[in-house]
Amino acid sequence: MEFAIVVLIMVFVLSYSGAISTKKLYEDNKKLFAMLKEKDYDFLIKARYGGDADPDLYFEKRIKNLILEIIIVVAILLFNFTWINLIIGAIILIVLYRNQYSSLKGFYKKNLTAIDQNLPYYLKSIEILAQHYTIPVAISRSIETAPDMFKEGLTEMVRKIDEGDASIDPYMDFAKKYPVGDSLRMMRLLYRLSIGSQENKQEQLSVFSKSVSSLQNKAREQKYQARLDKMEKKTMLMLLVTGGGTMMVLFFAMVMMMMDWM
Repeated sequence: MEFAIVVLIMVFVLSYSGAISTKKLYEDNKKLFAMLKEKDYDFLIKARYGGDADPDLYFEKRIKNLILEIIIVVAILLFNFTWINLIIGAIILIVLYRNQYSSLKGFYKKNLTAIDQNLPYYLKSIEILAQHYTIPVAISRSIETAPDMFKEGLTEMVRKIDEGDASIDPYMDFAKKYPVGDSLRMMRLLYRLSIGSQENKQEQLSVFSKSVSSLQNKAREQKYQARLDKMEKKTMLMLLVTGGGTMMVLFFAMVMMMMDWM
């Protein structure tokens, strides 16, 4: 234990002084380290920290930490090598390296649930605004009151439309940025509504409204089911704790009775 602390101090001092240059090591082997990057890493970084975040900077920091961790593990193994320690060291390195990715993945999944729950209610506001404005204007006016998670994507969509992009691409880009089950379908409907004739607007709005209502019902059911699942888990935990406590009390009571008989 004392040796491990000494190694940590030495690595920190050498790294801080520049004797160990993790930046140079990273730059010299950039292509090799790039093979360690997960395919969806860049996407997850942008989903977590916003579209302006630079995934390369986050990955570089991740690799630098990995290099320091490898140096520490190797230094410890040189003075206390066993196959068990080697396996434990490898497992620790893998866990530490994957930790950031697992955290990003967990955040993304949690965020998807929130998107899935909020999207139908946002689309309802679009439906109401679309009765008085064109779709691009309705989307632009909806940004101020939209859930915070959608504002960046909506701002980008409106910018592309204002720049003259009359294709479906701005709508699809929004759907890809928030890739829940129904986002692509609803964005296609919204685009068709935007290019439809004024004569058919009410009919198209009716179709859009039915789809939004269906999504709202689905979101309510999922929210209700999630609450039920949470209550069920709490009930099971309470039963396990109560049952376990009762068994422990009975066990100690039986032990005490046996000791009295003896």
